[in-house]
Order: sequence, then C-alpha cells, then structure tokens
Amino acid sequence: MNIEALFEQYGYALLFIGLLLEFIALPFPGEITMLYVGYLSYLGVLNGWTALFLAFTGTTLGMTVTYVIGLKVGMPFIQRFGKWVFITPGKFYKTKKWFNRRGNFLVFIGYFIPGVRHITGYLTGILGSSFRTFAVYAYSGALFWCISFIGLGNMFGSQWEKLLHTIESYSWSIVIILILLGAVAWLVKRMVQSSRHKTLRGDEVE
Repeated sequence: MNIEALFEQYGYALLFIGLLLEFIALPFPGEITMLYVGYLSYLGVLNGWTALFLAFTGTTLGMTVTYVIGLKVGMPFIQRFGKWVFITPGKFYKTKKWFNRRGNFLVFIGYFIPGVRHITGYLTGILGSSFRTFAVYAYSGALFWCISFIGLGNMFGSQWEKLLHTIESYSWSIVIILILLGAVAWLVKRMVQSSRHKTLRGDEVE
C-alpha cells in the first residue's frame, strides 16, 4: 500500500492522532504531514476543511494535555526538588514574572520552531499561567500553524515537496521574521497604550 492509499484510508485518523501524540512528546513530522494532507486535499483525496478541523483539534488537545501535566506535576516537582537543580524560588518567580509579561508570545510562535512547540505547553503549566491566557495564545497559534501548512500544501499542489525543501532551508529565517513582526506589533501596542495613558492624564489635568 503506497502512502497516498494509506492516507486515503486512514488519513484523518493519522492526522489527528499523530498531531495529538506529537505534543505529548512522540516524534512525528507535523509540518510534513500537514503539507502532504494539503496536497491530498488539492487532489480531492481528503477534504481540506475536515483535515484542518482535525489537525487543529489534535494539536490543541495535545497542547492542553501538556499544559495540565505541567500545572499538576511540574509545579510540585519544582517546589520539592528545584533546589537540587539550582532552581531557587527567586529564580523561579523571576522567570514566571518575565513569562507572564513577554513569554506568552513564545507559545504562539513556538509552533514554527522545531523542538520548541513540544515544551511550551509544559512550560506554561509549570509557570502557573492561567488556562485562559494559555488558551488564547496556544489555540490561536495552533490555528495559524495548521492553516499555514495545510493551506500551503493545497496551494502549491504537486510542488509541495519543493516547498518543504524551501521551508527546511529557510526555517530559521522565517522564524526570525515572525519574531520581528511580533516585536513590532508589541511596540506599536505599547506606543498606543502610552499615548492613550498620556491623553487620559491630560484630560484629568484639564
């Protein structure tokens, strides 16, 4: 049985289960799979919308499991054994403070960084971020990630393998660009907030 026939018969299940288990630490080529699934949707073998829904569901479920594990197991472990690995309470709370202010964007962008997306759920749970904050960044990032790769696979069709080679060759450049765009968006947001704050203070003075 060739890979196309395998996906035609089991594609949706492979997509969902593979992405779910990838985030719990099973080696699984998420990007390659979604590009190929996008290609199969281009051929009409799979339905693109169904594939996107299952990819998003598997990804978010996997991320949620890692968050819960980090929250329930990670924190008690750090509190009990942290001193033995040089994680003092002071260092931990400084890290937590930094993450709550700036690190959540890493959860969003981490999907595109090899190896990083596998730890962000655990890290967010260990640092005690609220589920609401986690969900906003993790679920929106998952949707963007799934749309990007399935959509590109569909868009490029039979050229999907060439696209994969290009992405692998320039992956870090793409990540850097995304991070820079995120930094610019954050700076613009801060400038707008600062401008509004000054305006409110000016109105109060008047």
